[in-house]
Amino acid sequence: MSTQQQSPAWKALEVHQQALADTQMRDLFAQNPQRFAHFSLQVCDILFDYSKNRLTAETLALLQNLARASGLEMWRERMFNGAAINNTEKRAALHVALRNRSNRPILVDGKDVMPEVNTVLEKMRSFCQRVQEGEWLGHTGKPIESIVNIGIGGSDLGPKMVTEALQNFRHPRLHTYFDSNLDAAQLNRILSIVNPETTLFIVASKTFSTQETLTNARSARQWLLEHLQDETAVRKHFVAVSTHTQRVKEFGIDPQNMFEFWDWVGGRYSLWSAIGLSIAVTIGMDNYLRLLSGAHQMDEHFRTEPLERNMPVLLGLIGVWYSNFWNTSTQAILPYDYALKLLPFYLQQLEMESNGKRVTRDGVPVEYHTCPVVWGTAGNNGQHAYYQLLHQGTQLIPADFIVAIKSQAHKYGHQNPVLANALAQTRALMLGRNEAETRATLGDALDEEYLPHRLFPGNQPSNILMYDRLTPEILGSLIALYEHKVFVQSVCWGINPFDQWGVELGKQMAAELLPALEGEANVGSYDSSTQGLLAFIRGLR
Repeated sequence: MSTQQQSPAWKALEVHQQALADTQMRDLFAQNPQRFAHFSLQVCDILFDYSKNRLTAETLALLQNLARASGLEMWRERMFNGAAINNTEKRAALHVALRNRSNRPILVDGKDVMPEVNTVLEKMRSFCQRVQEGEWLGHTGKPIESIVNIGIGGSDLGPKMVTEALQNFRHPRLHTYFDSNLDAAQLNRILSIVNPETTLFIVASKTFSTQETLTNARSARQWLLEHLQDETAVRKHFVAVSTHTQRVKEFGIDPQNMFEFWDWVGGRYSLWSAIGLSIAVTIGMDNYLRLLSGAHQMDEHFRTEPLERNMPVLLGLIGVWYSNFWNTSTQAILPYDYALKLLPFYLQQLEMESNGKRVTRDGVPVEYHTCPVVWGTAGNNGQHAYYQLLHQGTQLIPADFIVAIKSQAHKYGHQNPVLANALAQTRALMLGRNEAETRATLGDALDEEYLPHRLFPGNQPSNILMYDRLTPEILGSLIALYEHKVFVQSVCWGINPFDQWGVELGKQMAAELLPALEGEANVGSYDSSTQGLLAFIRGLR
């Protein structure tokens, strides 16, 4: 058994959960009319209502004891001070430095990283201004109208989610597209829309060797040259976000048009770095800095506030409560703000790539859940898809409802129905509907034979994160909130959230299988399934 489970703090929570096992949230509300006031918090213009959870003040105190026993305050300080807390890769995890709008010195190996961060931001500003003002001209002298970001993972999910969320801030002349999938169908669809004379490609790859990204980039390069018939056109239509100057030059990109970042920037935390170039050029550098400012405000709250009043800490500990003491295995993310329809996909990578680990920092196998399966879609759509499972299924599924009071498209007057649905769903999940209430509601229309089908057990937990209208600042704060939530949970689980070795094995095997698919390797060493699949593929070619 791991040291986490052996700790008195962990064992106290196990005992406490047994005491609460049969408690109904509707009773907790009845016993405490001030429950909302006691279990809500407002930070960075975001209201966090966590009153509809199976917890009491004692629960929170015990969870905070676990966080302290796990060393959360120490690990938090080490992260913000640039310590090499990513122990398996021997590097810092300093995404907070990228949005450090206070500009306070942050040291890595004794060197303040802020001057370099600010230099890259200024280079990004110059680039964005040239593109937005029509000064960056393509090979034939026409201004850029289409931006195509080519990346994968953190080089795609974050920029794509933010750019989609902040469409109301988009420059009116520019249209931004994202290509990530190795299946050429995605790239082909984009290339069928854009004009080669007015398209600029951003190739986002730290090493400039990622298979998916470079394959797509080479195909985009081929497409461009087929139309413009001049190798020098690449310099006017491609820029790079990378750390590998030589590979960028070999591709044909002018090193002056390469935007760098650092090894202490993890992929899924990289939208705050030059990887966010596609965001900045789409919404403008001033709005991009507003995004960074919102994240910085949440950083400062997380860094300085006590655990009892700390929004990321509370959100993270509530997740630990359900994963480890109620044995939940999934977490639903339900944005009632269509602008955030891609947020669940972004959080899938953030949470599952960070905390989907089976050993502690010291390499000891864990015997408890370390990460739920994260899923979800835009709220109202989900109501007509999987909410049946939430209301009457057999699993306990905690849900985060992310709710905008005002829509991005406010002129149509749809927002009151949206808000009514969001509030109703959290209320229905919490209250349910018992037999007496069902009889009173349905009256003579109730068919006794089907009574069990009309009952709702309720007692399903949810959080609400609510704000006025989505802005760059609020989005920045919201993303940083979830980043720090993930960090809090990693500390409680004793794992390293900043590496991702689990993505490597499949990549290595893919590289080994490629020659076999191209007929250049003996397949006899493979298992019978792989041999059979390769034979089937060859038979259809």
